[in-house]
Order: sequence, then C-alpha cells, then structure tokens
Amino acid sequence: MKPYLELCRPRISALSALSAAVGFILAAGGMGTGALVAAAGVFFLACGASSLNQYQERESDARMPRTKERPIPSGGISPPGALYFSLSLIVPGLAVLRLSAENAAPFLLGLLALLWYNGVYTFLKKRTVFAAVPGALVGALPPAIGWTSGGGLLADPRVAFLCFFFFMWQTPHFWLLLLDRGPEYEAAGLPSLTRMFRRPQLLRIVFVWTVAAAASVLLIGLVGVVRSPAVKLALCAASAWLVWNSAGLFHRGRPDCSSAFHRINIFALVVMVLMSIDGLVRNIVL
Repeated sequence: MKPYLELCRPRISALSALSAAVGFILAAGGMGTGALVAAAGVFFLACGASSLNQYQERESDARMPRTKERPIPSGGISPPGALYFSLSLIVPGLAVLRLSAENAAPFLLGLLALLWYNGVYTFLKKRTVFAAVPGALVGALPPAIGWTSGGGLLADPRVAFLCFFFFMWQTPHFWLLLLDRGPEYEAAGLPSLTRMFRRPQLLRIVFVWTVAAAASVLLIGLVGVVRSPAVKLALCAASAWLVWNSAGLFHRGRPDCSSAFHRINIFALVVMVLMSIDGLVRNIVL
C-alpha cells in the first residue's frame, strides 16, 4: 500500500480536507457529521488529483532527485495503474460532494479545483515561473466547498476573505520550497524563479508575500468571519509571530528556508484551529 499512499500525498490532502472542515464549521456554526462528510469528499478528491498529477508529471519527476523515487518513476506503480487509481478516488470524491449537500455548489467547486489543478496549473508549471500564483487558487477552493456544504452562500463576502487567506498563504508556501529546490527544477527543464531572480531578490519577494499572507488573516476578523475577541487577538498574535520569524530570511549567511517553510505551515494550521474554535464556541454561546 505504501506506493499508493505516496501517490495520494496524504499530508497535503489532509490539510485540504481540514480547510474544508473549517469552512463548514464557520458557515454552520458547529461540527456535525456534515463537516466530516465534506472533509472526506475533499480528501478523496485531493488524493485523486495528486495521483493524477504524478501520472501527468512522471517524466519530469524522473529527472529530479527529489521526485525520482516517487512510485511511478521508480517503477513501484505502472502509469496506467496510477491513472486508474486516481480515477477510483476522484469519482467517489466528487460523488460525496454532490450527494452530501442540498445544493450543487460543493460538487461544482470540487470539479473546478480538479480542472484547475490538473489542467491549468499543471499546464502552466511547464511554461511560466509564476505558475504558483494562479495555482494557489486550488488551495482557496476547499474552504469554499466546506462553506457551501455547511449552508453558506457563495455570495456572502465573508467566504471571499476566508478563501483569500488560503490563496495568499499557498504562494509563499511553494516558493519557500522552491528556494532550496530551484536547481532541481532547472535541471528537469522546468521554469524556476531561481533562474529569473537572484537569491536575495527572491528572498525579498517571498518575505513580502509572507507579510501579505499574515495581513490577510487580520481581514478575517474585520469582516466578521470570526467574532470572538479572544480569537481575533490570537490571530493577530499568530500573524505577528510569522512576520517576526520571517524576518530571519534577511540574516547574513544562508537563511534556513526549510525552517521558514515549516513555520508558515504551522501558521496556517494555527489559523485553522483558531477559526474552528470560534465557530464551535459561537454555536455554544448562541
């Protein structure tokens, strides 16, 4: 089962599922089985999309040290086997999203995420160094899936600000990984920001995006996505912590981009936990 689990990238898929559950909790004001169903649908869909992506990129993966041991280039799974496996996850994932909600919005958003990730983003990765920016839309859709599954409306401006945070977080998340892996992308013949910008320039770009991601969290409190004063204060503290620690990217010597990568992921997890707490406590108080 290990090669199939590697195709699914379970950690990334679980993070998408968690963001969907957060969206549900904020819209519905509570957990319930609906949140688990929405998260399960997103998890299956994310696992299937990841597997399909590795099928699509099997040739470039074989040329990169970081990815050459993945199941398909290493021979652990045949390309047709990976394709069939991805479809066996995508179809039930979409089915769960369609059957678990009274409206079709979760299904349509899930389908959009799939088409955008495996169609638009995968296409752009081979043609532009800025593919991560439009690609970040994929990370912004799971919270909207959870929101609409929980009875929230897409016309509600609050969901736009919720999704905006996940969009802003995902770009520096990818670029921090790229800072240490850029030469591998270049060797594989893929566009890389490390070829366009010098490392100090790229560090400044990543820092600006990180500050913007931290600032986007403050908007969540301003527009009423979260209401608890304590949670709002905690979100401000988390944002300040991220900006303060990201300033280390300008230290002399070679900054530890790996630690910065882990910190921004911890930041996103903390924000999701705080938003979930606000939604659950709000339901108890009401």
